[in-house]
Amino acid sequence: MTTTFVWGAIAVYVIIALFIAYLSRKGKQNNMESFFLGDRKLGGIVSALSYSATTYSAFMLVGLAGLTYNGGVGALGFELIYLMGVSLVAFFGPRFWVVGKKYGYVTPSEMLGDRYNNKNVAITVAITNCLFLIPYSAVQLSGVGYLLQGVTNNAIPYSTGVLIATILALIFTYIAGIRSVAWTDSLQSLFMIISSTLIVIVLINGLGGFTGFFEKIETSQPELLTVPGNGYFSFLTFLGLTIPWFFFSISNPQVSQRLFMPASLKSLKTMLMGFLVFGFIYTIVAVVWGFSASIMFPGLDNPDLATPLVLSSDLVPPLLGVIVMVGIMAAAISTIDSILLTLSSLFAKDVYSNVKKGTTDQMQLRVGKFVIPIIAILAYLFAEMELNLIAVLSVASSAGLIVVVPAIFGTFFWKRGTAAGVLSSVIIAGLVVIILEFFQLKPLGLASGLWGISISTILFIGVSLITRAPEEKANEFLSYVNQALKKAK
Repeated sequence: MTTTFVWGAIAVYVIIALFIAYLSRKGKQNNMESFFLGDRKLGGIVSALSYSATTYSAFMLVGLAGLTYNGGVGALGFELIYLMGVSLVAFFGPRFWVVGKKYGYVTPSEMLGDRYNNKNVAITVAITNCLFLIPYSAVQLSGVGYLLQGVTNNAIPYSTGVLIATILALIFTYIAGIRSVAWTDSLQSLFMIISSTLIVIVLINGLGGFTGFFEKIETSQPELLTVPGNGYFSFLTFLGLTIPWFFFSISNPQVSQRLFMPASLKSLKTMLMGFLVFGFIYTIVAVVWGFSASIMFPGLDNPDLATPLVLSSDLVPPLLGVIVMVGIMAAAISTIDSILLTLSSLFAKDVYSNVKKGTTDQMQLRVGKFVIPIIAILAYLFAEMELNLIAVLSVASSAGLIVVVPAIFGTFFWKRGTAAGVLSSVIIAGLVVIILEFFQLKPLGLASGLWGISISTILFIGVSLITRAPEEKANEFLSYVNQALKKAK
């Protein structure tokens, strides 16, 4: 596809997305709850589409396709385990929603700080989330960079793609906060699922039909259809990738924060069911893309270029290819703007308001809006490092976020958990993950995420058992959750 064609498609997408974002401006976004949570009034369909677009970002059609290209069918098992992990939303989603409604929580870390009755818990969890989410933000920007670079054969440089994604994410974020993000997400997710599914049909047809497609793989690269296949997906590697991904729906704050947003529990359930259907289809699509690239372009040095090369191939009609390209680009932008909103709300609500006493809601909102471009610039600089294999970098970020999972379980299911247990588990386990990732170490062959969740769980339980904390808040919190869920049945 020509560079002019690509630029034209981007321009059309931007105009349509800006129009929809502008239409989403209902009322005044003059407080934290309105700007960051949409006044907790998102409907089920919009929530499902937005949740899907936010979760399935550049990771899927660039990252998961690249992972399939690199390691074969093990990538399908890896992603299906993530979908299984979304079942956690069935347990935690209603609990997040009822306490968010009751106590007015804006962020998951604010919820933890209140539940454990300690502002340092909120500060620590918020800072930890920021540390690990900025690299994940960069992953989305990298996805756009690789995509535009690949489909135009380097006519649009990687850095230009990254810059475009950064600017668009900032614009969508500022127009109307989460409302504009949610509505543009809805457009983007529909774009993604329809166009990418059509591409799969075209690819399988062009490569000999369903039977011929797999015969080609069996003939040229049979190892891609087995596990561990070419050796990439060894058991410990598979475990290290999947465990952080299994807990993604509750460990990643840009995702769990959305559990506060639906207008009702019914809307929350619609969101979950819609996402599961979307996720299954999209997973199959991404894996088929990876296999198609392995047939068409064997021996790539950078597997993350598999999708751009497929889109620009002779098998894919240029118009359909450019529509899918825009869909992938939109998916990445939808994730980065969601992360920008979440991280800025974490800083304003959990760090700034706890460090500086007496801040008003309006002051927190101003601070949140002020730090959005700072976070975007940090993500942009990280993306300029051009780290390969997006899927692995995504999981590395989730490996750091997983250290909060024991505290989240304790929030709703163990009243004996204490603030000291949370602080020790998050800080120490988080530092361990950072050290292991920085030096690329795997003690005993175990990935950083496995060490993170293990150390965090042991510390949270152990320290909580040897420390004491006032039980009034825990009793009141858990009693309310149980009563509210009973009434909702």
